[in-house]
Amino acid sequence: MRVSLLVATYNWPSALALVLDAVRAQHELPNEVLIADDGSGTPTRDLIARVQSDFPVPLHHVWHEDRGFRAGAIRNRAIARATGEYVLQIDGDIVLHPGAVAAHKRRAKRGTFVQGSRALLSEERTAALMQTGLTSLGPFSAGLSHRLNAWYAPGLASLSGGTRDTIKRIRGCHIAFWRDDLVRVNGYDETYEGWGREDSDLTLRLGHAGVIRRNLKFSAVAFHLWHAQNSRDALDRNSARLEEARRERRVRATKGLDQYLHSTLSSTPAPATPEG
Repeated sequence: MRVSLLVATYNWPSALALVLDAVRAQHELPNEVLIADDGSGTPTRDLIARVQSDFPVPLHHVWHEDRGFRAGAIRNRAIARATGEYVLQIDGDIVLHPGAVAAHKRRAKRGTFVQGSRALLSEERTAALMQTGLTSLGPFSAGLSHRLNAWYAPGLASLSGGTRDTIKRIRGCHIAFWRDDLVRVNGYDETYEGWGREDSDLTLRLGHAGVIRRNLKFSAVAFHLWHAQNSRDALDRNSARLEEARRERRVRATKGLDQYLHSTLSSTPAPATPEG
């Protein structure tokens, strides 16, 4: 099974560097990494160019112009480019445990998508990682909350329970899908602009299409770097759109993945403006 690791990022190259270091350290590497870049400037582009030269698997930079928060659109572009049957999606602030990709490969099951979990790093611990680079992280690390999610015990993975509700506590920062399921529901709905609910809309429609949610703990361990919250200005509008999709039992995105499936995307982004 080929796995495409999709990493969403925006103007935080120091975090992205840690994330990519953690990918290098995986016991089983993904077959490729796609950076879904929501319009970052020159420092992010330069970091990716440096890393590409000796990265252990193909590393592709998929970029579009910065026109505000458009995570769904850039993820669709990256999904269209993915060559793996399975898409493991994380954000550019998610540091994977070395066994995470292998765990996702072992637990992948047709007819389902997987919601991963993550432990939360404090602001101070995140700052320390930025200064010192990646070090071993575990359930007893300082500056950690949601410690249960930091336990790496693969033998317990089959005991993972949790809700089967397709939108309750859905977090697109650590989630995995079969690519053909994403094609079937037309990927992310790009009519969601601004932060919030685009990931819930996707998993809601997957549920309407008969794809079952599973939750994965104790093996696909991940650590979430601290950052200030995104603006919630679009949340009410996007929540109303999500409720409409629920009422209509919508399956396919109105404006989605099919825009990009037959286009050829360059791995080199368009010229970017410098970051502030």
